Amino acid sequence: MKKANRRKTIVLIIISIIILIFLFSIIFAIINIGNSKILNGITISGIDVSGMTKDEAIKQLTEITQNKISSTISVNYNEEESTQDTTIDLATIETEYDINSAVNEAYNIGRTGNIFQNNYEILNLLINNKNIEINISINEDKLSNIIKNISSNLQDKLTNSSYYIEDENLIITRGEAGNTIKEDEFKEEIYDILKNLNEVEEYIDLPIEYKEPDEINIDEIHSEVYKEAQNAYYEQNPFKVYNEVQGVDFDIDYAKSLIQENPEKKEYKIPLKYTDAEVTLEDLDVDIFPDLLGNYSTKYNELDEDRTNNLKLAASKIDGTILSPGEEFSYNKIVGERSIAAGYKESKIYSQGKVIDGLGGGICQISSTLYNAVMFANLEITERHNHQFITSYSEPGRDATVAYGSKDLKFVNNRTYPIKINVIVESGIAKVQIYGIKEEIECTVEFEIETVSTTDFDVIYEDNSSMQEGTEKVKQAGANGIVVNSYKVTKQNGIVVSKELISQDTYKKLDKVIERGTKKNPVNSF
Repeated sequence: MKKANRRKTIVLIIISIIILIFLFSIIFAIINIGNSKILNGITISGIDVSGMTKDEAIKQLTEITQNKISSTISVNYNEEESTQDTTIDLATIETEYDINSAVNEAYNIGRTGNIFQNNYEILNLLINNKNIEINISINEDKLSNIIKNISSNLQDKLTNSSYYIEDENLIITRGEAGNTIKEDEFKEEIYDILKNLNEVEEYIDLPIEYKEPDEINIDEIHSEVYKEAQNAYYEQNPFKVYNEVQGVDFDIDYAKSLIQENPEKKEYKIPLKYTDAEVTLEDLDVDIFPDLLGNYSTKYNELDEDRTNNLKLAASKIDGTILSPGEEFSYNKIVGERSIAAGYKESKIYSQGKVIDGLGGGICQISSTLYNAVMFANLEITERHNHQFITSYSEPGRDATVAYGSKDLKFVNNRTYPIKINVIVESGIAKVQIYGIKEEIECTVEFEIETVSTTDFDVIYEDNSSMQEGTEKVKQAGANGIVVNSYKVTKQNGIVVSKELISQDTYKKLDKVIERGTKKNPVNSF
């Protein structure tokens, strides 16, 4: 009897506890049902949003993330005994924070379950805070281009194997081992900085590794070079033009044996076999390139014969190039390696922070002129790099440097019809013209350059014992450093339809160097 009473008592106690919990839950839910604010103990990417309405949280996070996006990340790396650095503008890589989703997730905590689930979440927050990470997106292609640009400026950089076509030969150059950036690790560090909303300006120590170049892959090169001959033709309604394709092939077995038997060689020359199309564009009774789509000109010094030679040589390689819709242009593949054998002369180039004589100096003027014409033709740029220093022939943000094996200028014909590139170098003017057929709705393009910051150049004096004491001579003119944002402004019938940040370019200061004479005047003797 006593056992039965004890059981009954225990059951009553349990039932009472359950009823009390249920009543407590109802009362607790009623108290919180009118709460229109985010619960205490909730943070979003480390920012406390406790007790805020959704609108208040969105406003605060928008201000914080906008400050973050407008900031820069310093990238530091040591090379030998000198410290190099660059910056990444977070706006340039199109950083975006999904604030609304994060705030909605924070607001729904303690609201979307049943009474018991909601109450559990509310009570749990009193003990364990909850952090919600904002989803972040960036333009991976633009970040990859920035990484490629930084990598191309490394000393002892990795050079991968590459190839180009010169006359009737395929020239394959073997790569060289060197330093390269650990791209995945670098991107991960960028994301970590983006997630940290409590810090505005931060820095990254550039992750670098020493790597061997990829082996020369003849099969892959053959798949890219090989083309079957195709006749030119056009279609009506809608009007489309297809230019002829010259057939190209080479002996794979010969190429493989040549490389295997000569592993020490840096360059291999493989004869190409061409097959002409039976019908060319000139044979078609239709004007294929009636409209000037984009053009640009720069000036050069005709008296500098070696530089003029390089300009004309590079121009001759590009002049007459036809790109079909969807086809990509590569400056390095069209122009080829700048070598003495190819006819290039030594002229002024930038190297190691100085202006020196270098093989092929001047060809970047052609790539820069081409870049501007391509932009005005509203074609899609897929790779472009700015110079280390401001050039004399192009304003900041509108130049395009190239270096065989590391820096290229690439663009795609994203138009409906083929385009033709004309390059003329004469009478002190380098001119690029791009012809084709205008679209039904044709847009015009303008550049807009915004100065972010400037750095004054220093004046450096160098003693020269062959110059008379008290005399001076400017050995190198100075130029200020500058950081600019370049915008592509697209207009239709004179009305702006888009304004796109296409790059942030950093140009280093070029110090002015003055030679100062130290030679003593002779002492007169009697």
